[in-house]
Amino acid sequence: MVRALLLILAALVATPAAAAPNEDFIVIAHRGASGERPEHTLAAYERAIDQGADYIEPDLVPTKDMHLVARHETEIGETTDVADHEEFADRKRSKTIEGRLVTGWFAEDFTLAELRTLRAKERMPGLRPANARFDGLYPLATFEEIVALVRAKEAETGRPIGIYPELKHPTWLLQEAGIDVVDLFATALRKADLDDADDQVFVQVFEVGPLKRLDALVDTPLVLLVGPEGGPYDEPAQTWADVMTPSGLAEVARYADGIGPYLGHVLNADGTPTELVAHAHAAGLEVHPWTLRKENAFLPAPLRRGAGESAAGDVATLARMVAASGADGVFTDDPALVLSALGR
Repeated sequence: MVRALLLILAALVATPAAAAPNEDFIVIAHRGASGERPEHTLAAYERAIDQGADYIEPDLVPTKDMHLVARHETEIGETTDVADHEEFADRKRSKTIEGRLVTGWFAEDFTLAELRTLRAKERMPGLRPANARFDGLYPLATFEEIVALVRAKEAETGRPIGIYPELKHPTWLLQEAGIDVVDLFATALRKADLDDADDQVFVQVFEVGPLKRLDALVDTPLVLLVGPEGGPYDEPAQTWADVMTPSGLAEVARYADGIGPYLGHVLNADGTPTELVAHAHAAGLEVHPWTLRKENAFLPAPLRRGAGESAAGDVATLARMVAASGADGVFTDDPALVLSALGR
């Protein structure tokens, strides 16, 4: 037993000879450089771009008056100071979102002008107290503002910068709030001239139907996100395990260009690759697993360093493992650390 544990530890901390990623391997800044700034703020996106991230990832939710803003969820109490605004106290309510009861304030109950009065705050202050120092500084960003930032930074740096938006709960929003976020987003892509196959954009969703609709509306590359358990909300008879079979992946390839799987679907517990990347590539799909974070709380025990959940562990070794798996990219809260680990 001791020898087996030592072998697993050695596999986790070794840097494989094949760890260098292919030249097209992309580093996706998950909600921006969210390990250093409150997530989904223009400050987090700009910091990620300045660190060299290939793509920035905004989660998009709709407002009452049909604008798209960057928030992790439609519930905004966790990531803004809305609770401090007495004028919005009566907006607090409970909603059942995809089977889960959520209490708070929801973006779809606010106009953009109302959301403009709020400021972002760190979502995990216990793990990221340094980020909490920036609470109250940044307004919520719209999709149009994110596109404008990317284009300004492309002009400044002379390099292409991709955008990797995620649509949150599109089926639920259509059913419960009457908001067609798929159509809203397709219109926004066309307006921004980002709806072609060769644009540096990926669009990701945890659902099948919305991706099929987008496939008919835009030529932008599409990605099916794959959770650790369960299955697509809009396909209750289907499991993620079904999706990840060779036949399931072949079906995904009919309407999408890639998958964004949970990291545990790509790497075994000992750090070796699973068969998922090979099966996905055989179906013609790219693979972008999620999410690399530096804090011990998010790392396997052999890669934890220092004391406490918030201490920084060895995310560099994990990044090299993902590259060695053959994946085509990775999501990370800490693009500077991952880029450095990959020799970029």
